[in-house]
Amino acid sequence: MILPIVKYGHPILRKKGAKIEALTPDIVRLIADMFETMSSAKGVGLAAQQVGHAMQLAVIDVRDVEDRPSTLSLKGKPADVDSFMPLALVNPEIRPLGPSVAGPEGCLSFPEIYADIARPESVEVTALDINGNPIAFKCGGLLARAVQHETDHLHGILFIDRMDKAIKDELRPDLDALQTATKVALKTAR
Repeated sequence: MILPIVKYGHPILRKKGAKIEALTPDIVRLIADMFETMSSAKGVGLAAQQVGHAMQLAVIDVRDVEDRPSTLSLKGKPADVDSFMPLALVNPEIRPLGPSVAGPEGCLSFPEIYADIARPESVEVTALDINGNPIAFKCGGLLARAVQHETDHLHGILFIDRMDKAIKDELRPDLDALQTATKVALKTAR
């Protein structure tokens, strides 16, 4: 089922997600719905907060992006990124590796708003998969950027929080308009 994606201005985007203690049938269904929602919106990542759930859960799929490569290493050996997708991350933890590099980012909760964001070029990730099994991997490129972006969401951090001040100031009219529209929609829905 395609879920509505929460837009900037909704308070849940600032909520830190609760750890998931057990992969219940409801959470497994939510993961499937998040994959369907992300695909329908043509995104590469989606956090639970973006569909109204404050929990430590994100989904990622970078297979359709050809102009921004990703790297993956499993147990110290290079691995095929496509065979690792789609990826559900439950209770993910990341450790930055390497220097930060600026790269383009957007967010499904910020339609049509894009900016270069500096992030470590690669990360080490530990999490549980959709079956509750531990997974650990290192990744770089777009996959590393997506993992960091979605993990930020799980802690109530938005990509605008990592923007250079000058870029954020330039985007301020669009950000304010989106936030106002979201708040109006929330009041109307009550």
